[in-house]
Amino acid sequence: MSEAGDGGDASFGARLGRVLSTRGHLCVGIDPHAWLLRDWDLTDSAQGAEAFGRRVVEASAGQVGIVKPQVAFFERFGSAGYAALERVLADARDAGLLVIADVKRGDLGTSAAAYGEAWLTPGSPLEADAMTVNAYMGVGSLEPVLELAATAGKGVFVLAATSNPEGASIQQASVGSAGTRVARAILDDVSRRNQAHETGPLGSFGVVLGATLDLHAYGIDVAAAPAATLTPVLAPGFGHQGANATDVDEIFGGYAAGVIVSESRSVLAAGPERIASAIAHRISQAGAARG
Repeated sequence: MSEAGDGGDASFGARLGRVLSTRGHLCVGIDPHAWLLRDWDLTDSAQGAEAFGRRVVEASAGQVGIVKPQVAFFERFGSAGYAALERVLADARDAGLLVIADVKRGDLGTSAAAYGEAWLTPGSPLEADAMTVNAYMGVGSLEPVLELAATAGKGVFVLAATSNPEGASIQQASVGSAGTRVARAILDDVSRRNQAHETGPLGSFGVVLGATLDLHAYGIDVAAAPAATLTPVLAPGFGHQGANATDVDEIFGGYAAGVIVSESRSVLAAGPERIASAIAHRISQAGAARG
C-alpha cells in the first residue's frame, strides 16, 4: 500500500496534505447510477456496481490521490451491495488511495458512535479514511465520531453549505445572539476543533461547501485569513454541475489550499474504456496538481 492510504501514525490531515501536494486536488466520485451502469454495459445490480467501482479505482490509481464512493448507490442493493462496496474499498486501500465514504450519517450518543465505528475503525470491512456526516442535531452530537476519528487517524467532513436549493433556507438561517448563519457556525465549530486537535498545517476535520454557491450568502467570508491549521473543504459541484476547477482560488479564497475538487459524472460518463483518459484530461485541464 502506498503512502497515501497508509494511516500509520499520521493524522488524516497530514496524509491529506501529502496527497494534495503530490497528486493534486482532484477527487473522483464512485457513483454507480442506474443510467451509468447501463451506459457501461453493466447490469443494474450489486455485481454491476462492484465492477463499476473497481474499474473506477483502477483508472484513478496512479493519477489522483482521492476517491469518494457514494454509498447510497451500493446500499440500494442491500447486503449484496455492501459486500460489493467492501471489495471496492479494499481495492482502493490496496491502491494507496485516500477514501472518503460519502455516507452523510448523523445521530447522537451511542448511535453516532456506531456509525463512526462502521466507517472509521481500522480493520472494519467498511473502513475508509474519512466519512461525511450531517450535523442537523448539532456538531456536538457528532462528538463520538470526531473522537474516534482523532484517535484512529481518520477524517470527518461535516455538511455546512450544500448545493441543493432546499438546503439554503436552513443553512442560511441565523442562530444565536450574534445572528451567525448556520453554515458559518458549523465552519467555525469545526475550525475550533482543528485548532484544538491538530498541530500541522491542515486539519483532519473538514466541511462540505458546494462550489456553485455564493458562500457570502451563507456568512462565509473566504477572503478572511484562515486559522493556523486550515480546515479542509470537500467541494462538490465541479464538472457536470457547472463549477470549474480552474476557479478554485476565486471560489474558496484562503481555503483553496485545502480544497478537495470532487468530480463524478464529468469523468464517469466517459465510459469504462475512456475513464482513465478522462481523468487525465481533467487533471491537465484544471491544473488539479497544484503542488
